Amino acid sequence: MKHYKKVLTIAGSDSGGGAGIQADIKTMSACGCYAMSAITAITAQNTVGVSRIHNVPADMVAAQIAAVLEDIGVDAVKLGMLPTEASVVAIAGLLKKYEVTNVVLDPVMVSTSGSRLIDEPAAEAIRTHLFPLATVVTPNIPETEYLTGLEIGSEADFAGAAVAMSQQRVRAVLFKAGHLDGETLTDYLFDSEKLIRHYRYERINTLNTHGTGCSLSSAIASYLALAYPLAEAVQLAENYLHKAILNGCEYRLGHGHGPVHHFYKWWAE
Repeated sequence: MKHYKKVLTIAGSDSGGGAGIQADIKTMSACGCYAMSAITAITAQNTVGVSRIHNVPADMVAAQIAAVLEDIGVDAVKLGMLPTEASVVAIAGLLKKYEVTNVVLDPVMVSTSGSRLIDEPAAEAIRTHLFPLATVVTPNIPETEYLTGLEIGSEADFAGAAVAMSQQRVRAVLFKAGHLDGETLTDYLFDSEKLIRHYRYERINTLNTHGTGCSLSSAIASYLALAYPLAEAVQLAENYLHKAILNGCEYRLGHGHGPVHHFYKWWAE
């Protein structure tokens, strides 16, 4: 019998379909994996913004995860929006119990505008309970600044940020440079405090960037599930996301920041 490579996303739902659980499932499917989900929060959301959030109780979050792990199993897990301390503790306990090894943590803590998305107890629980379990953490610039207390004004600041993240028991971190200025974007992968690889692309002039962080972390989880080493998994994920942005830039959806084109390989023009 054939077997799927299975990836579980534990994250919030985006009713607009561009980010969160919806983007994760699209990405995992596009990258050749079987996608499963545990919803941590329900958001009323579109391309313009988030109008309402309802957090799913921690016991229901745990029940979703346990139902998947005890029957189907996983080859990788992606962690996204984790809004409560209780949920974080429950998730960490289940990852340990079922000995999940490929864990990609996208620390959804700060919005692009700089607004806090989760409270301090939840953020501290992520640091304490999930950082040590993560194969790689994938913060953007605002999240890196929040997690390290450092100002990130250029790519040169990532080395110091890597030291600060390592001191918080982060094994590997992918710093995403999308918030920096310039015609090129360069993301940096550190293993502890050592630079492993950087990934450079030309910036694409588009409004359709909603859900890029969700999509990238889900793609990394997918390629880890497919047994690629971390640096290669990140490379394949970066390539996928760049092409998804490029192929989605001419579309118009909604009145704000639209999604990337997750299924660009299969949709005929």
